[in-house]
Amino acid sequence: MNRRRFLGFLAGTSAALATARAASAQSRQTGRGNPIPVDPPAAPPAATRPVGLSASAPGVTATEVRIGMSAAFRGTAAGLGTEFYRGAQAYYDEINTRGGVHGRAITVVSLDDNYEPNPCIKNTIHLLEKESVFTLSNYVGTPTLTRALPVIKRYADQSVVLVGNFTGAQPQREAPYADQVFNIRASYRQEMMALVERFWSLGARSFGVYYQIDAYGRSGTDGVARGLAQHGARITAEATYPRGAQFTDDMTPAVSALQKAGVDVVLCTGAYQGCGAFVRSARDAGFLAPISNVSFVGSDAMLALLVKHGKTNGRDYTRALVNSQVVPTYDDTTLPGVAEYRVLMERHNPAVPEALRDPKYAVQRMSFISLEGFVNAKVVVEALRRAGPQPTRASFRQALESLRNFDLGIGAALTFGPERHQGLDSVYFTRVEGDRWVPIADWAAAVQI
Repeated sequence: MNRRRFLGFLAGTSAALATARAASAQSRQTGRGNPIPVDPPAAPPAATRPVGLSASAPGVTATEVRIGMSAAFRGTAAGLGTEFYRGAQAYYDEINTRGGVHGRAITVVSLDDNYEPNPCIKNTIHLLEKESVFTLSNYVGTPTLTRALPVIKRYADQSVVLVGNFTGAQPQREAPYADQVFNIRASYRQEMMALVERFWSLGARSFGVYYQIDAYGRSGTDGVARGLAQHGARITAEATYPRGAQFTDDMTPAVSALQKAGVDVVLCTGAYQGCGAFVRSARDAGFLAPISNVSFVGSDAMLALLVKHGKTNGRDYTRALVNSQVVPTYDDTTLPGVAEYRVLMERHNPAVPEALRDPKYAVQRMSFISLEGFVNAKVVVEALRRAGPQPTRASFRQALESLRNFDLGIGAALTFGPERHQGLDSVYFTRVEGDRWVPIADWAAAVQI
């Protein structure tokens, strides 16, 4: 969308904001783009409920705190929102069974945006105006969030913030939006520059990129360009695909362009179906260069597609496949936070509400995405605790900025501050072994076909 159309759209949202503010509260509706039906949480036992609790801010009542989430729950990116939701909900469910935070249960009001910008904008307005959520959290995707940021900015005078999101793009890390966004994960720039450094050290000099042709894809590709610039080099060749591509799509044209350019490695920025389709097409065409993906891709969902397809036609599509991650492996139970995640995922086994469920998507028992959602929920809960029994949006923000060297149990401490709204910087590298993602111990072996 060009700048004129974008500004026109924002003008339209201004009218929507005015209408929403004037409208009286309405009952929740089901369906895509509308809030899911959520039963009011049961009040915690009197013994655990502090005396004198009352509504201290929008989205806060005597018995609950409501958090708003817009994500992809249906369609080709269903696995991203689904697993992010499930990981966070496992932690919230556990907190709620223990009486909540200061006697209040946590309710997540989730809306489906189908990984598209305009629905995400509308969802954001709905969450803040009609649902009156206390805070926003766990948004999914660069093309969606980058378009919602100007809307969120309009609520700066109400101290609205977004905590944790499944995107490593730069806009929410820079002015004028960084002030209202608390990023927990490392950025795509950090992931891509780390990948470039690793492959460069292995001798790669000709780098190709394959990316989703939108803000997300460009963000990852920018990281590759910056990493190569540190070595006085440039990207050799580029290939793209449209958002919403399916695993069964033929990506041979993209493969041919990169293969003819003679690239040593291909760094991908996309979602699991589009990137999985590229890996499949590349290996079928005999293109054997190492292929990497950033964390957003949905590693476990992509691996499931590749393994299933490989068993059907007797080919291994997982060799020389390297993915960066922003959380440690979910199999490392020596880390207390990971062990806790596994226990609570098994105990609560959260399900996406029926109104948002995609019948074509099979949930992952454990995944990097749900672990990241789990970590984000721990940050939200800790900030709510520090905000006190009568939280306001301002005190919640102050509580977030008070988190310094906060131990999440994942081997890396989180630190926020007034001038630091990215909590973690760690990047991890994984390869496939025995149909599972494992940490890379031997890079030479990881990139061999």
